[in-house]
Amino acid sequence: MEAARCWAEGVSARPALGGQRSARGLAPGGPITELAWKEKPAVRASCARALELAALTCGGFHNVTRELSSREDDMAYPHGLKFNLLQILKQFNASEFSRFKAFLRAYPLPRGLHFPQLQTELSNPEQLLGILLQCPRDWVGMVTIHILEKMCRSDLAKRVKDELRSEEEKYRRALENRLYNLWKDNFWPGNSENVHVVTEGYKALLPLCNPKKTRRPAGHTLVLHGPAGFGKTTLAKKLMLEWMEGIQGQVFQGIFYLRCRELNHMSPCTFMELISKGHPELENDIQKILQTAEEVLFVVDGFEELRVPAGALIHDICGDWRMQKPVPVLLSSLLKRKMVPKAKLLVTTRPQALQELFILVDQPLLLEVEGFSEQDRHAYFLKHFGDEKRALRALEAVKGNAALFRMGSAPAVCWVACACLELQMEREADLALTCQTCTSLFLQFLCSQVPSSDFRSEQLRTSLEAICLLAAQGLWTQLPIFCIGDLWRLGLKESDLYPFVQKHILQKDGNCFFIHLSIQQLLAAIFYILKPEKEDRDRPKRDIGDVRRLFSREERVKNPNLVQVGLFLSGLLNEKLVQELEMTFDCQTSRRVKRELLQYRSENNKPFFSLTDLREVFACLYESQEEELVREIMAPFEEMTLQLKTSADLMYSSFCLKSCPGLHRLSIQVAKGVFLENNMAMESKAQDDRPQNDQRLLSLWTDLCSVFESCKKLIFLDISQSFFSSSSLQILCENLTSAPCHLQKVVLRNISPADAFQNLCLAFSGCESLTHLTLQDSNNQICVLPSLCEVLKHPKCNLQKCRLGSCSATTQQWDDFFLTLQLNQSLVCLGLEDSKLTDEGAKKLCNTLKDPQCFLQRLLLENCHLTQAFCKELSNTLMANQTLTHLSLAKNSLGDGGVKDLCGGLCHPECKLQTLVLQRCSITAISCRDLSVALRCNQTLTTLDLSQNCLGFDGIKTLCEGLRDGTSSRQTLRLKISDVNAEMQKFLEEVEKSNPKLDIRSDHGDPKSKSLSSRDFFF
Repeated sequence: MEAARCWAEGVSARPALGGQRSARGLAPGGPITELAWKEKPAVRASCARALELAALTCGGFHNVTRELSSREDDMAYPHGLKFNLLQILKQFNASEFSRFKAFLRAYPLPRGLHFPQLQTELSNPEQLLGILLQCPRDWVGMVTIHILEKMCRSDLAKRVKDELRSEEEKYRRALENRLYNLWKDNFWPGNSENVHVVTEGYKALLPLCNPKKTRRPAGHTLVLHGPAGFGKTTLAKKLMLEWMEGIQGQVFQGIFYLRCRELNHMSPCTFMELISKGHPELENDIQKILQTAEEVLFVVDGFEELRVPAGALIHDICGDWRMQKPVPVLLSSLLKRKMVPKAKLLVTTRPQALQELFILVDQPLLLEVEGFSEQDRHAYFLKHFGDEKRALRALEAVKGNAALFRMGSAPAVCWVACACLELQMEREADLALTCQTCTSLFLQFLCSQVPSSDFRSEQLRTSLEAICLLAAQGLWTQLPIFCIGDLWRLGLKESDLYPFVQKHILQKDGNCFFIHLSIQQLLAAIFYILKPEKEDRDRPKRDIGDVRRLFSREERVKNPNLVQVGLFLSGLLNEKLVQELEMTFDCQTSRRVKRELLQYRSENNKPFFSLTDLREVFACLYESQEEELVREIMAPFEEMTLQLKTSADLMYSSFCLKSCPGLHRLSIQVAKGVFLENNMAMESKAQDDRPQNDQRLLSLWTDLCSVFESCKKLIFLDISQSFFSSSSLQILCENLTSAPCHLQKVVLRNISPADAFQNLCLAFSGCESLTHLTLQDSNNQICVLPSLCEVLKHPKCNLQKCRLGSCSATTQQWDDFFLTLQLNQSLVCLGLEDSKLTDEGAKKLCNTLKDPQCFLQRLLLENCHLTQAFCKELSNTLMANQTLTHLSLAKNSLGDGGVKDLCGGLCHPECKLQTLVLQRCSITAISCRDLSVALRCNQTLTTLDLSQNCLGFDGIKTLCEGLRDGTSSRQTLRLKISDVNAEMQKFLEEVEKSNPKLDIRSDHGDPKSKSLSSRDFFF
């Protein structure tokens, strides 16, 4: 309550939206409320005050006032009228002047005004002018034109219109200049607006921003969201310009631009004061604008920068323009449409504040600002350098680092890269080395922007400590902006930050904010390695987590911006980069972080890096470029799963896998689009993280595939859900073929292109160590049977267990496969689950099983579209086959008739079957008598799975009658039991008591009781 009370009085506030909720103070200051006005031709709007209001667009109230005053003097139009009324009145003769006054007396006056008749009749032109100046100026212009037309003085009416139109054009041009200046303010220091690139994403968004092309309610809200530096503000300002000019299909009478970070310092005020701050005399004109709210646009820029207490934005919502409230309440009232409910709203925000924004806005149109595409980055570099050769050289260096190239989606990062590489070219430095890591590039930029020659050493050290502390504090508290109070609480002075303010690393406009989030993240990382000159025991409290918290999953979920801080910190473990930092700022750094990362163990005695995601581990190790550190971190890894979703993932993985000598198990998933064929390249130019030259990726992929030769202990390989190009597939196969094969188990599941199975199977042919192979193509792109046949036919084939999932083959392909089974001498376990085998195919398989040269012991035919029709043939097979011990027919509609036929084979004395799975085979109580007989006759069957079949109590009683005597060899019996009651429970207990070897399990109501899985069945 105390915090809320102080905040309501304008004394304190809380962190920016999307951040933590620790209290933050506000320093007093003025607002920045920017208003744009455009008069529609059909409306006779205010010719003086409204146009004066229009000139307030884009900042600088005092300058605007002076500018307007000087214009009035030049034009010699008294008292703000934008036409020379006195000269008009002096054009009349006595009769015309009397007629003008007569018309004027008959004209309806504005509410609250009254002209004494005698005063009007006796007035001369000068006196009448003084009387009229008591009226609203737009009313005076409109009435003057109307009366002149009634008097048939069209010449004078035209003169008034021309003068008004001329002034309107002057102010319109001034307004456009103001908007253009606001547009230019969007670019970074030292950069020119000519470098701006109209992005492909911007062009795609424009139709959605055109009210004629989107079916939305009259007062709709458009939300532009995206990461920091991706161009949200740029796009918003661009749209403001085009909306003002009618390019987007709508001309707004008024555009109000509210920058949230500049609203934080305002004391409580009314809504009218908020949008007319500095010009209270214009409130009447603003009210007139807002009465046509459907033609008014409010731009709320940087919603995440609004610093308010928790829940304040939905508290005390107000709809009264003249009621004094805290500014955040007024803003939330606008967003919730309690204030000016029919106005158009355009809001920009970072993703972390979207949830808080959704509380306020109703059914917004969400548009994601995705930043620069690859073409945009290319165009940006060309415009920055001016010389194509130098631009392409710099761009190729950036492309060499997939992570850095992807960061270039942010225009600010492109500017950082260009500024840094331009200087490196002048120094004739190695651009590839500069761009090898993101840390290297950004650190070089930082060092080049604050050269040691410009400042004293002591001043640089103090400033570096101060700005790093500010950066870390801001990231941990999720504050994108800082006021004077924030500096005081950290024990900092404005002068401490002078070098970085002068070099535009830190921006100031009443608040402080970093030029880009990535620069703040680098400085926050430097904070962790800086060795302070002196320990201050009385230092103010800081809300900054230690290194362990920085790398923890929990903190990164709450605050995603910490991820890049961890990457930069890892990059600062590189000795060469640290030396560069120390030389530039004459500072000392600590090696404590590296020791902490290597030595720390969790409660489960796991190494520090194991507490975070594998991808982040790889990214951090790549950033360090410290081979000794990489070897030490990677040495304990025995198994890992690589999810290659971007070219950056490929870059990280290829670097780290070289240092995994103890790797036993490797799983790889390659997302669609990582590799791309040449004929598809043109279609994918819009993909942001794709280099134009695929050779760079293929080189990284070759490095990764070398793991098959370097890791002598690798015995398990799983390649699933992967999309290859023909080139990348060829590299994979060549490395598998040329390297000494130690693999024992291989899983290939859902891989593209269609010939991938065939090529990989050929690569594994002749691999004597390979004993387990799984092939599955759920998409049915290609039948894998021919590929498997090639493996099985090889004279060195030692394959023992094979699973084919979702196999759809022709009759001829099944025939060839069954023939291969007769020739192969090693395969003992075969799984054909989810394959379209059908009864005809299963009968041919039975013929193979009858052959003495077939050595299959375990057969999985789950969900193979089998029916009663093949059960007679299977029964005959069980009588003849001497090797088959495990059989699963689960999820096939065999029915009671099929089970009856099957039981004939089970009763035969030569049947060797030990495990039979009939789960979910449409069996009822009718089959229980046949199964009971089979259980009494068969002496080898030890496990029978009848789960998910509705046998009923009578069926269970019949089934169990033959098990009471204890002479049966059965050890496990799984049953599907419905409607368990006390009588059934008692019966089952009696059966188990009569046969101690018997284990009857129910899958009813017991989540731990499961049917045999295919993995249990095989392994």
